[in-house]
Order: sequence, then C-alpha cells, then structure tokens
Amino acid sequence: MVLGDCGKKVSDAVAKTVEGGGDIVEATEEAARSSIVSGLHGARDVTREATGLAGDAAAGAIQAANQTGTEVAKTVKGAIVGVIRGIGEVTTVTMGVLTDTIRAAIKGTGEVGGDATAAARHTAEGALEASKSVGVKAEDAAFSIGKGVVKGAAEVGGDVAVAARNAVEGTIDGAKRIGVKAEDVASAAASGAIEGAGEISESTVKAVTDAVSGTISGVKIVVKAPFKKEQ
Repeated sequence: MVLGDCGKKVSDAVAKTVEGGGDIVEATEEAARSSIVSGLHGARDVTREATGLAGDAAAGAIQAANQTGTEVAKTVKGAIVGVIRGIGEVTTVTMGVLTDTIRAAIKGTGEVGGDATAAARHTAEGALEASKSVGVKAEDAAFSIGKGVVKGAAEVGGDVAVAARNAVEGTIDGAKRIGVKAEDVASAAASGAIEGAGEISESTVKAVTDAVSGTISGVKIVVKAPFKKEQ
C-alpha cells in the first residue's frame, strides 16, 4: 500500500519523535488530527474523504512503527484518537461515520502488513476515548467500533472472531479510562460486532457470536437486540 499525504505525515511524525525521544502517542495523535483537518478542508464529500484518510493515517502509523521498532499499540491508539478528533473538528461524527472510520483504520493496518486483529484492541480503546470528546455517547460509539472492527478485519482476511473479541476488550479498557460502565459499552461493542458479521455471512455471525458471548475480562456480556440503526 502506497501512503497518501496523510499517511506520510503521520509516518514522518512518528519517525521524528522516535529520533527525538518524544511522546509517541501525542505525536501520532496530533499528526493524524492536523492531517485529517487539512485533508478535509474543502472536500465535497467529507464522510467519504474522511474514511480514506482514516485508513491512510492508520497505515502510516503502522508502517512507521514497523520501520522504527516502536510499540505498535501506541501508534495505533494515537492515530485513531487523532483521526476521530480531526473529523470532529470538521463535521459531526455520527455512528455511521465512526463505523466507516474504524473499518478503514483496521483495513489500513492490515494492508501495510500490520496485525489487524491485534490492532483491534488498541483501536477500540482509543476510539472510545476520542468519541467522548466529539459528543458521541459511549454505548453508540462502542457499537460502531465493534461493527467497524469486524468489517475491516474481514476485508484484509483477518480472523474476525479474534478481532471482535479484541474490540470488546478494548472498549472495556476505554470504559475504565473515561469512567463509564464497562458492562454497557462491552455489550454494545459485542452487539455491533455481531451486526457487522451479519453483513458478511452466517458462518461469520456464529463465529463472532461465540467469540463475544459470556464473560470477557471479567465483564458479563449481554448482547442487545434489535440492533441500533446507524445514521
């Protein structure tokens, strides 16, 4: 995958920060945020453009992490936080926008050789934290995160069941950081993952349902139906 301008800016920021010994998460977040805002300036279809930039930013972060030996988790989290906050500065972050953003980020991670399933946890954690700052309710954000992770992992041939479980674990981590009830967001993420699986195949639904049912990281998961309708 050839990086676009957004991905290159994020990649360069990570590399420079590693050389200077700075904070990787903060540098990646700011590079992604500013690149997203710049990239969306004057765009006719902000939502579609945002999705492409999100994937590019994630790819740039992963590529830089691989090249510099930086911890992938930190760069992934920083990138997704910056992407969501950047989009929020330009337009309203709806559930649909968030799903597409997460899907693109997971896909972009896989396209540059990153482990899309492993990235799901850190992407989910960062996305839940960032969503609060752009006015998306925690449960709505978690639903979109679960759905986006599954769809993105499927597009790059990742293990969607593992990705879904990792996404639920990530929302549990994020819930603790922003002070919301872990059971609620984890259950919402599981519900979103199952809905995302439903857009793929019946066998995927079964695999994902099995993966996100029961108790995860000490949190009881209660899948809610009917599923939310994204806007």
